Amino acid sequence: MKYLKNIAVLTLLLTAFTAFSQNPGAPRGNTVKVTGQVIEQETKQPLEFANVIIQTANNVTVAGGLTDASGKFDLAVAPGTYTIKYDFISFKPVVITGKQISGDTNLGTVAMAPDATVLNAVEITAERSTVEIKLDKRVYTVGNDMMVKGGTVSDVLDNVPSLSVDAEGNVALRGNQSVTILIDGRPSNLAGSNVAEVLRLLPADSVDKVEVITNPSARYDAEGGGGIVNIILKKGKANGFNGSAVLSTGDPANHGISTNLNYRSNNYNLFSNLGYNYRKNPGNSFTNSEYLDKDTNETTSYTNERRTNDRLRKGFNASLGAEWFLNETTTWTNSVSFRSNKGGNPAKTFYDNFDADNVFTNSRLRFSDQKDDETNMNYSTNLVKKFNDNGHELRIDASISHSDEDEDTNISDEFLNTADTSRNSYERTSNDQLEKRGLVQADYVLPIGEKSRFEAGYRGSFTSMKTDAVAETLVDGEYVNNTNYSNFLEYKEKVNALYTQYGSKAGKFSYLVGLRWEDSNIDVNVLTTGSFNNKRYNNFFPSAFLSYEFSQSSNVSLSYSRRINRPRGRFLNPFSGLQSNINIFRGNPDINPSKTHAIDLGYLKKWDKLTLSTSAYLNITDDTFQFVRQQNGDYVTQVVGGEDITDPTTGEVTIVDGQDIRTPVTLTTPINLSKEYRFGFEFNINYNPFKWWRINSNFNFFRNQTKGDYTFTYVNEDGVTINDYQDFNNTAYAWTTRLNSKITLPYKIDWQINGNYEGPQSNAQGRRVGVASANTALSKDILKDKATISLNVQDIFNSRKMKNETYIPNQVRSYSEMQWRQRQVTLSFTYRFNMSKADRQKEQQQRGQDGGGDEFMGG
Repeated sequence: MKYLKNIAVLTLLLTAFTAFSQNPGAPRGNTVKVTGQVIEQETKQPLEFANVIIQTANNVTVAGGLTDASGKFDLAVAPGTYTIKYDFISFKPVVITGKQISGDTNLGTVAMAPDATVLNAVEITAERSTVEIKLDKRVYTVGNDMMVKGGTVSDVLDNVPSLSVDAEGNVALRGNQSVTILIDGRPSNLAGSNVAEVLRLLPADSVDKVEVITNPSARYDAEGGGGIVNIILKKGKANGFNGSAVLSTGDPANHGISTNLNYRSNNYNLFSNLGYNYRKNPGNSFTNSEYLDKDTNETTSYTNERRTNDRLRKGFNASLGAEWFLNETTTWTNSVSFRSNKGGNPAKTFYDNFDADNVFTNSRLRFSDQKDDETNMNYSTNLVKKFNDNGHELRIDASISHSDEDEDTNISDEFLNTADTSRNSYERTSNDQLEKRGLVQADYVLPIGEKSRFEAGYRGSFTSMKTDAVAETLVDGEYVNNTNYSNFLEYKEKVNALYTQYGSKAGKFSYLVGLRWEDSNIDVNVLTTGSFNNKRYNNFFPSAFLSYEFSQSSNVSLSYSRRINRPRGRFLNPFSGLQSNINIFRGNPDINPSKTHAIDLGYLKKWDKLTLSTSAYLNITDDTFQFVRQQNGDYVTQVVGGEDITDPTTGEVTIVDGQDIRTPVTLTTPINLSKEYRFGFEFNINYNPFKWWRINSNFNFFRNQTKGDYTFTYVNEDGVTINDYQDFNNTAYAWTTRLNSKITLPYKIDWQINGNYEGPQSNAQGRRVGVASANTALSKDILKDKATISLNVQDIFNSRKMKNETYIPNQVRSYSEMQWRQRQVTLSFTYRFNMSKADRQKEQQQRGQDGGGDEFMGG
């Protein structure tokens, strides 16, 4: 009931705000309808957000609004004689005077011509908005963002409103990490791989736009309890040969080159993206732990763990594609992509150990030398048949991908400040992963009349992943298998889905209802232990969307959908890396999918210079994922104190009167909890106070309540079974905010700066500490606007760190900080072939009208 009350209160507030925001001067009583359409003169493309104003002879405005995505407008005025004004940034205004309106009037189609004077004088006025807010999604145009030049896709997502990327590269939408990441509408090979690592390999310059879909309809894949993020890669559209090349360098080492080349004719369009990068990302972390006695809760020892690492990546990526225009109604697109990445992650971990009185006992160094080698290939094909110009079409899409990743690590663990080497240990691990993925889908759209539409489709996704993990310990000069950390995991997933939905518009009221059915057949087999687990289930996923348009610039919407989040990758794999041997992560092969009911209430209002988008949301999740930390009964034993005695004959060093000190191993693993309730509200503001200044900001506040308990069972060294019960009932409040400003300085220098803050958040085992960070960039067009030079700084104050406080009763208290990447300074140079900056911006405007990749999102 609390949540229903909260929604009711927010509904009243939104209603009051909506009523207040309406134009008080709008005509009332006897009115007639005035309609029309605005297009661009050269391309004949509709102009969205063009301003249409109706005034009396003495310049009193009686009606006004913005055109929709098809360039159309619909206004109401009293009968009379008026002046009609059409205005759009960087286009010549159109004025019609003395227009007699006595009844419902269609003004026809008005073509607006670009204002070359404005384009040449102030380039910023021709620039497409960085963030477009639409009814069902927000579209972020990367081409205008200097902050990510020379960076990766991970950097791109971290600059998108509503999204955040933590220090480990995990993407969250409104603070929820249950997000599905798509590339051109396809999961590609992301589902089973380490998504965070894949996003760090792709260059930012290959991305055109990012779509954020907080509450997807039945047309979309049901995967992702928190929503969908669709990354749209660049595909040329301008006629002839054109493209761009980007060179970048930075500190710490961040060197790269990438090109986007395109050739388009009347019969086909060829596009490509090639890139090579060399990146070094030095990071650091520490964990200070106080270990407690299970019976007395008194301190038994302390351990301070400090780590420095130097992630090195040498990556090459290439994608080639072709669109064939078979005839006026049929287009066939094929593309192939290849990605190769080699690198390493040498990490030094120091352990300073103290006794119960916090008196130093000893230090040791654990050196982990990790080498990586990964390759991925993907082929996709897409056929589009348009039966008419009204949206009646059939789309068929298919793709296959193959990914191979090998990771080998050599580990040495040595005690410092002692001549005794008998306590040193040496290990090596290997983790080889092979993944194959196939996807086929079909989407059919049938318009019914002018304002209704029927859709139906099928989607089949088939994944096979094999992970061979081996850990070995050096014993008497030979490596012996460590069965605690060695396993062979086989994961097979077959998901078949059917969907249908129907939408219509009656006056200012619109609705869309749909139903999706998915059949899941999943095998999780740990072949090493002979554990075979089949999970077979099918589910219905209904969705409903309602909206009401108060005017051309104001609407309110209410939506519902049911979602699923299947565990994959590291969530399932019982192997864990051994950079640390006292703080270990391990996957859980028995974890089940979680299911979410998502409700979203939104309001959108546009003014001349300001756009406000706000929403309240409620997510109720069953079997939610929760990371739990506990001791697993294992210990790392060390000998401290005593005296080193050297045998004069053999030179062998032994310890006399030493004392055994044991440090418990703390395990982190994902589990299913019974319930999670997430309620929050979000504000997005885009404000253009002047032509040379653009501001956008995002604020998100949410309340997260978890309900459930968990009993961790293990056998201790005495052979006694221990049942460790933990209560996870918890209520937490958290908030995040982001402010981004872009200013055009004198001499046409663009300056962009943003600030981010993630507020603190508590959980059942501790709390996450709040973190603030800031980025900035400068950009200048040179060589007659054919080239651009940019300088950006990521994490200006070197403050972006993941900070956590953890308390497990009668086990351990700890505080940790983790910085994945230190402050990064990058200088980049962009050169455009046969494409001026104005042409490029016009191309982006044109792409914004054709859906930007929606054709791949169905099924």
